Amino acid sequence: METFFSKIRIMMADRSLLKKIGFVFFILLLVRAGGAVPIPGVDVTRLSSFLSGNQFFGLLNIFSGGGLSNLSIFMLGVGPYITASIIMQLLTIVFPKLKEAYQEGGEAGRKKFAQYSRMISIPLAVIQGLGLLTILRQQGILGDITVMQNLVNVAVITAGATLVMWLGELATAYGISNGTSLIIFAGIVSGIPAQIQAAAVNFSPADIPIYAAFFAIAIAIIAAVVIITEAERPIPITYAKRIRGNRVFGGVSTHLPLRVNQAGVVPIIFALSILLFPQIIASFLSGIDQVYVQMVAQFIKDAISNTWVYGGSYFILVFLFTYFYTAVTFDPEAISENLQKSGAFIPGIRPGRSTAEYLSSVTTRLTLVGALFLSIIAVLPIVMQSLTGQQSLAIGGTAMLIVVSVVLDLVKQLDAQISMREY
Repeated sequence: METFFSKIRIMMADRSLLKKIGFVFFILLLVRAGGAVPIPGVDVTRLSSFLSGNQFFGLLNIFSGGGLSNLSIFMLGVGPYITASIIMQLLTIVFPKLKEAYQEGGEAGRKKFAQYSRMISIPLAVIQGLGLLTILRQQGILGDITVMQNLVNVAVITAGATLVMWLGELATAYGISNGTSLIIFAGIVSGIPAQIQAAAVNFSPADIPIYAAFFAIAIAIIAAVVIITEAERPIPITYAKRIRGNRVFGGVSTHLPLRVNQAGVVPIIFALSILLFPQIIASFLSGIDQVYVQMVAQFIKDAISNTWVYGGSYFILVFLFTYFYTAVTFDPEAISENLQKSGAFIPGIRPGRSTAEYLSSVTTRLTLVGALFLSIIAVLPIVMQSLTGQQSLAIGGTAMLIVVSVVLDLVKQLDAQISMREY
């Protein structure tokens, strides 16, 4: 406790660190202010009901920093930029030269990679904005607007997404931690008072055991998220001894950390994106005046609205995409090659292909734990809402995973800044 207060005193006495923290708060304040400016013609009641019953649009609301909850000018938030970053990562598989430019280009390669992501995010914002407004208009959330008004709305929310992306990068460059993650974090936290209010309105003395169990389970789940997020499998690494003249180099032992959850929240984004397609198809087919087409559209809607079908599909997709994304981002052969070039090896494992196979085997077992963890976390809100019958009691999900990850990263960044100033 004394160490904690001493670090607080160091932080409060350092003007440069306080300026960084103040700058981040200013950026978050701008994003929250923009998220309160709605586009015209919004039916707030229908919008709230639609978002509460749709997992995908609830996730989009998270990535928009809460801007989608009232169809604000920042309704897309950092969603297009995150999607563009994921597309760029996937393109490294299709185009090996792009992967080499990213890995071997150093800081310049990473900057060029980020620039491509920014460029892709703008057309993605246009497509997402147009599609989102079309779906919302079909749901009756937007009133009758002309084509020109619709195009103006698309242009406004595209500009808003670009501005949020720029503000997030400013917060990263001149503030503390990752600005994009902090914008998402602020949007999640800003919705907590409304959830507490909803729970208080529906509260009755008979629900006390349910609320007590809710808080106990919530604490246990937060602890599990922290443990899994921070969990690593250390792979022992030894550097071979080399003699140059009268001096001996190498012989140092270290370890290679392999994270249990290497994929983060990306598999959840992929899974919800896939689950959105049946909803789009059903919305399109419902507008066709044919009996059989209407039957197909109704069948799709019934399947989507079925909790067991939706939850089971969601669980399986998150599980599969966790393995897929880990295979995309983790390259055992490249790691084995780098270890061999630097004169390092894993004790008991031959360098080269044997090392790559060993790393692949360990990663596969670790990913099993991470995939099960992400799948359970993803469907927890659905399970809790089914058990309790209350929309406000939803434990887990992407929101909790993001909040815990951002808080852990922010604490590490602040601790690193304070440690630098101590020395």
